[in-house]
Amino acid sequence: MAERRRYYMGIACFVMGLASVGLGLLREEHLTVLKKAAAICLECIGIG
Repeated sequence: MAERRRYYMGIACFVMGLASVGLGLLREEHLTVLKKAAAICLECIGIG
């Protein structure tokens, strides 16, 4: 019984992860992350 519960919890976590990634893509959050990463990288090498 415990193995079945663990299996379903794994599937539930996987589905929730996919839903979170999908929601982030719909909200275009990947563009915000890319913009912030580029700014930080430029600051690190002394250009920004």
